[in-house]
Amino acid sequence: MIVRPLSAEDRRQCQPLWDGYNLFYDRPNLAAEITESAWARFLDPGERMHAAVAELDGRIVGIVHYLYHRSTTSVEDVCYLQDLFTAPEARGQGVGRTLIEYVYAAAAKSGSRRVYWQTHEANPARKLYDRVAGVTPFRRYVKELA
Repeated sequence: MIVRPLSAEDRRQCQPLWDGYNLFYDRPNLAAEITESAWARFLDPGERMHAAVAELDGRIVGIVHYLYHRSTTSVEDVCYLQDLFTAPEARGQGVGRTLIEYVYAAAAKSGSRRVYWQTHEANPARKLYDRVAGVTPFRRYVKELA
């Protein structure tokens, strides 16, 4: 398995994974403008948002998106692993773990001392997450402003 930064040429293979991720989180009709904006950010070297892909036998089978931000609890930026998705046929082959470890290494290299993420309580990937990170008791509150 190869994990590497996303490139513009990956769009065709990544689109079904992006769509599957959004369908999993009940966003099947995500506006095209949002997808285009995300891709522009992933490919902009000046952005704090990053993306990587996992390839197995020359085919992209997983995606991960992560970003860095300041924190009141750290001098260094922290890393938020925002999206992680593995092709259904590649699950159980270590793709998710390898992508998470890639983010850990990228964050450490950038000087970040923490990587964190959130997931739905019914996400079956929590079995993996429980093995690679600690879970906290915090709840997420959201107020949509538009």
